[in-house]
Amino acid sequence: MNWGIAAKPKIPEYFPREKESRKVREFKRREEEILESSLDLFKTHGEDKITVEVIADSVGIGKGTIYKHFKSKSDIYLRLLGKYEQDLKSLLETEDFTDPESIWRSYFGFRMGDPEQAILFGRLEEKIVKDGQCQEAIKIIHDVRSENMEILAQLVTKRIDSGKLAPVPAYFHLSASWALVHGALALHQSDYFRNYIEDQEAFFEFLLQIGMRMGNRGQTGHNQHESKLHSNPTDSNDSSNDDSNAAN
Repeated sequence: MNWGIAAKPKIPEYFPREKESRKVREFKRREEEILESSLDLFKTHGEDKITVEVIADSVGIGKGTIYKHFKSKSDIYLRLLGKYEQDLKSLLETEDFTDPESIWRSYFGFRMGDPEQAILFGRLEEKIVKDGQCQEAIKIIHDVRSENMEILAQLVTKRIDSGKLAPVPAYFHLSASWALVHGALALHQSDYFRNYIEDQEAFFEFLLQIGMRMGNRGQTGHNQHESKLHSNPTDSNDSSNDDSNAAN
């Protein structure tokens, strides 16, 4: 029965959610601004010279706003390191595995394309690990890195099985690639070699080409050694036993 009392208008449920979503988007946008500004400042001036106040001024916000997003400057370090590994993971997951050359070019391009950033991140990770305060966060970053290495290891294993790469453990190839990258970064840090290498862009392209061909089958000239490393250890034991039995 209608008593003539007007019903209270019902506010559509999507209104509060839309308002909250807008706030979340704004929060994330501001967080990205803080991270981008921090990265630029760290690369340009060094992380030790940059305070939270300097980061806040560069973004145009108050110091307190920074702490709404990050607990400390170390927290910013961790977010930058985590994003770096996640970006590499996204790159590797979208690459076409039928084109190994494209994957290696993308990998080396990612690692060596911005030497200052790669050097910075190596330094930041070393600081955080030595500090020992953020072991759980570092473990998460290392877990993502391990996933990236596993993606690359699958590619390497396929190329070993197809006869393209030397038959040694996949981690040999991956560690050699890692060493090449870090060697290139060390050259970039050297004042002497920065002056010595006249055409740095062409040199890094040359290194990239070496990285893509590194470990190809037959390059080492130690095929017998390669076969032993790639074979199952029990095979050699069985062979020894057979020889011994034959002698008896």
